[in-house]
Amino acid sequence: MDELLGRSVPPTPAYELRDKTPAPAEGQCADFVSFYGGLARAAERAALLERLARGFGVDHGLVAEQSAGVLQLREQPREAAVLLQAEDRLRYALVPRYRGLFQHISKLDGGMRFLVQLRADLLEVQALKLVDGPHVREMNGVLKNMLSDWFSQAFLNLERVTWHSPCEVLQKISETEAVHPVKDWLDMKQRVGPYRRCFFFSHCSSPGDPLVVLHVALTKDIPSAIQEIVKDEPPAGPEDQSNMGAAIFYSIGLIKPGLRGVELGTFLIKRVVKELQREFPHLGTFSSLSPIPGFTKWLLGLLSSQAKESGSAQLFLDSELQELAALTGSTAPIHDTMRSLLSNSEWIKSAELVQVLRAPLLRLCAWYLYGEKHRGYALNPVANFHLQNGAVLWRLNWMADLSPNGLANSCGLMVNYRYFLEDTAANSTAYLGNKSIKASEQVLGLVAQFQKHSKL
Repeated sequence: MDELLGRSVPPTPAYELRDKTPAPAEGQCADFVSFYGGLARAAERAALLERLARGFGVDHGLVAEQSAGVLQLREQPREAAVLLQAEDRLRYALVPRYRGLFQHISKLDGGMRFLVQLRADLLEVQALKLVDGPHVREMNGVLKNMLSDWFSQAFLNLERVTWHSPCEVLQKISETEAVHPVKDWLDMKQRVGPYRRCFFFSHCSSPGDPLVVLHVALTKDIPSAIQEIVKDEPPAGPEDQSNMGAAIFYSIGLIKPGLRGVELGTFLIKRVVKELQREFPHLGTFSSLSPIPGFTKWLLGLLSSQAKESGSAQLFLDSELQELAALTGSTAPIHDTMRSLLSNSEWIKSAELVQVLRAPLLRLCAWYLYGEKHRGYALNPVANFHLQNGAVLWRLNWMADLSPNGLANSCGLMVNYRYFLEDTAANSTAYLGNKSIKASEQVLGLVAQFQKHSKL
């Protein structure tokens, strides 16, 4: 294995140099791919990836030597060409040696697919704590950046899924749908049938192989519940364009875990908007109907921390606390009461509980989406994605997802992120540059209510 890695990972210059290291033979790269593919256990793959990251990264001794040379030249009057050549050698030294291996593997038949899977394995072994450390994280970042270049818009094909698409494509999309799981083949047929569109990106090197998938519903108005879209009976066909006033993005999912962090979803939405406008020139309303993963966990954590610090009653009105106590018969702190209620979906069977919880959960969720931040940006990953795209935090929807996942993750709440096409560029710039969230009056009103009653 030492010999294989030694042959397969020569330093690859980032710039043209006179003393370029020759590329490894195609067969040597293929040997590495074959050897890695034969490692069935995650621990074996983790060991190899760690060895690659540590042993075939940047040569720090060479970097120090070249850096000293550049500094010395800067201190002495020299021709510009001499200094530029020295800087070029320094750039050469800063290129990790495994980068060359990845570059040459990408040229093999099936090499791009292998590298995507390699990064998926790298993310998996990191998540399992089988490997860690700066060398592994650095290699992950290098590979991610390389994949971002290779999977840019110029190399992506937009493909539409219909019931007549290849069976393996339909099966892969069905099996990997995580937002609203597909129940059976009839359900899948409806999701690609009348008043529905399903698109995916594939790479030019592997046409027909989905990378990221977007499900769209063509509806008269913007729906407030997923039950209006994913339902047992299909919409009546054939399609009547008078019933198509809005395009609703109700599920977007990454098929290839190795492309996590590579900007595909944003490109996909933009391309799909153009495709829908071409097919339906009258279509003017574009919106998502999005889940709110993490809201329940955040809520229970907030209640718990508030209870430890100064009492959590400030997050609920006195009248709401009294009604909850009367309905549940509990005198426990609100954190314990909410944890008990949200541990299962039984609470939605009580119309009284649903009514009492509506107001506090709506304003808490509004704050979660609008006010809770990570490095100045929205804490919720779905919110961050749509806001980066220039969408407006438009409407919170009560009892919008009554599935087990919807109730467990977000107390049944969903949100519409509205895409006003003429404003998306300005909204995106304001969010990315100034961390400013564009929100509707409904959302801002709920946020104001939260701030009024809380002490956060």
